[in-house]
Amino acid sequence: MAVSHWLLTPVLFLLPLMTRVSAQQQGCSVSDSNPKVPENNPPNYVVTTIHVEPGFTVSIDPRFPDGTFFAIRGAELLLTQVVDYEEDPLLVVSLICEDSAGQSDSLEIFVTILNENDNDPQFPQPNLTRFVREDTEVNATVVAREDLSATDADLDIIYYELTATVQGTDGYFAIKGVNNPEIYLQKALDYDKFQSTRLLLYARDRPVGSPDLTRTATATITIMITQADTRAPWFLPCALLHNDTSVCISSPYSGTVNISEMAVEPLILRPGPIYAIDPDSSINEKILYSIVGGNTDEVFSVDADTGNLTMNKIVTSPDSFLLQVMATQADNVRKYSVATVEIKVINKSLYPPHFERGLYNGTVAVGLPPRSFVFQAGDPSTPLSITAADEDFPDKFNPNIEYYIKDSTNFTATRDGLILTNVVLQSPGTVSIEAVGKDVLSLQEASTVIEVEVLPATAGTPSDKRYSAQDMAILGGTLAALLLIALVFLGVLVWKSSKWYGKPVKHLLKKKLSEEISGGHHNEYYQEYEYPDVSTTQDQTSENGSVRSETSVPEQPAPPSPSHDAGETESLSRASTASSTTSNQGDKEEKEEEETGQEKEVKSILKTDRHVADDGYKAVWFKTDVDPEAGETVEVIENHAAADDDDDDDDSDQDLQKNEEEEEDSDPDEQHGGLGVSFASESSPSPAAEETVNVSYTDAGTGDNTEL
Repeated sequence: MAVSHWLLTPVLFLLPLMTRVSAQQQGCSVSDSNPKVPENNPPNYVVTTIHVEPGFTVSIDPRFPDGTFFAIRGAELLLTQVVDYEEDPLLVVSLICEDSAGQSDSLEIFVTILNENDNDPQFPQPNLTRFVREDTEVNATVVAREDLSATDADLDIIYYELTATVQGTDGYFAIKGVNNPEIYLQKALDYDKFQSTRLLLYARDRPVGSPDLTRTATATITIMITQADTRAPWFLPCALLHNDTSVCISSPYSGTVNISEMAVEPLILRPGPIYAIDPDSSINEKILYSIVGGNTDEVFSVDADTGNLTMNKIVTSPDSFLLQVMATQADNVRKYSVATVEIKVINKSLYPPHFERGLYNGTVAVGLPPRSFVFQAGDPSTPLSITAADEDFPDKFNPNIEYYIKDSTNFTATRDGLILTNVVLQSPGTVSIEAVGKDVLSLQEASTVIEVEVLPATAGTPSDKRYSAQDMAILGGTLAALLLIALVFLGVLVWKSSKWYGKPVKHLLKKKLSEEISGGHHNEYYQEYEYPDVSTTQDQTSENGSVRSETSVPEQPAPPSPSHDAGETESLSRASTASSTTSNQGDKEEKEEEETGQEKEVKSILKTDRHVADDGYKAVWFKTDVDPEAGETVEVIENHAAADDDDDDDDSDQDLQKNEEEEEDSDPDEQHGGLGVSFASESSPSPAAEETVNVSYTDAGTGDNTEL
């Protein structure tokens, strides 16, 4: 007889005391009075060993119901039956020890049955089905915990795991926890994505990944999705947005009516008649139509059930209507959509478009990339073009005609009628295609036939070879390397040129300044108008001295007196000769400098010594060397330079003009212009001050005063 579980606990506390008493019975004893036996034991399992003294006998007390499980064989107590922990967790057997005089004592043995993992968890419902509405809120319970909680006869803790077997339905359902099998909605449902799924709930008596023996049970849950009325009507045709079945974008409708003409039939619209559906297909609620905007003067009306658009009155002016048509569900006006319908009022077309040629011939080569021209047969340089004529227009050209190829994907037509390939043609042959020209306003059409001869690839036809990205990368790397080498070579040339042959900027500026100063004493304008004889004198000087000045000096505004022409002309000639000589000397020095490749300073024309041996010799010297007793007058005019070289040039010109005006006004008897020369210090790093030096020289032969 099985012992009740509630009696097991107090008995276990009393076992040590009872075993001590039993073990001390005289004549009989056991090696273990509280043995432990695993359940599912094999028959004749040895429970313990019995020790009997001489003169004593031992037997099993039949008054204990558990005694039927045991037997004594020799000195061993055997368990003759297979024991199950779930039925008999504890067995009690009593042994009677009797001596030869008939005196007897009892010896009780408590056998504990050990529990083993020999039972699988059990679900109350291994298979169940639940219907879930599409609009069920996220986190809502789908299957309750009590419907899914498994039990284990071994009294083990149950661990749960949920998986979906239908592809694309993962992540929609989940359980509350590893020990809580309640299923809830984890993500919003979409009836258009799936209508049902199957879930498998696993119950294990060991955690996942445990090395111990694990027993598992499985429950199958079938989820059926019921569609809810969640979407507004869709106007057809429409295009799904990003392949999302919950959103469909429709195109506007368009049509035409003739001016001053009443259409009795429903208007023909593009891309089709006004039509809307309930996207909740299983509900398929009825749709009602109405015009809610743009219907000026109530010219149009729409059938509430069919959506056909008709006219109520004629239109007398060429105008356009932009109608707003609303489609609503009959049971819920809040589920609605609005479509745009554009109606253009046009003049009636009396003549449909037509092709003046019933057959066009063209040629194209195989292997050409898509969007290649089809050329006219017999004229491979002219693309093939088709044109439909319309007698409604004076020149038969209807700008509203568009062209397309019908029932062919190998060719396409542009809006202007050019025929192009749409794919890479692989084999030669002759292809016949139908081309259509359609008036987009009147919707009238005309068709023609095009025969295209596909020619074999020629030498001039691009081959099928395609360069890979690796080939292009190699080419780009080669070109980059060549460019780098060229830049390095160019840099070396520039560096060597600047080192051995280049001239510093400072030297070039000095050269330019020297040329301006040395050549600035030859004033051709001055000679031509004020000294007519100066050219003759200067030419003579050039012939004798092999020096000729070519640089002009700004004109002098004041004409000299005729009495001084001869002397002044001779003086100017001598000055020009000296200036030209100085300029030529500077040029020779610069040429020598270029030959040697070394930088040299430009020599100044200022002199510290005076040449007084020759009468009439003119030069420029420093004022400290002027002899007051020589009858010479030196006038120095100081002028501060600007901050840069450009301002120096401008200031020099201004000082020159100023000196000329002062000399003109200084003495009425001396009608001649002074020559102003501006010099800048080249050794100072900062902008140097310029000095304009006017030298008055008295010619010993003529007695005339001349200013330099």
